[in-house]
Amino acid sequence: MFEYIPDILTFKECQNLLKVGKNTLLNLIHQGELDAFKIGNRWKIPKEVVLEFIRNKY
Repeated sequence: MFEYIPDILTFKECQNLLKVGKNTLLNLIHQGELDAFKIGNRWKIPKEVVLEFIRNKY
């Protein structure tokens, strides 16, 4: 079902997948609900983190 999703998502890809805005996604990251990391100045979110978030929230 989620095979098409890359192993590491960009910020925009994660926004589109979760259907949330920039501020909402940043809040989820800063509140520790999504474990993300930065490479340079760009956020990266592992696919498994996003899938686990979806399983727990929906």
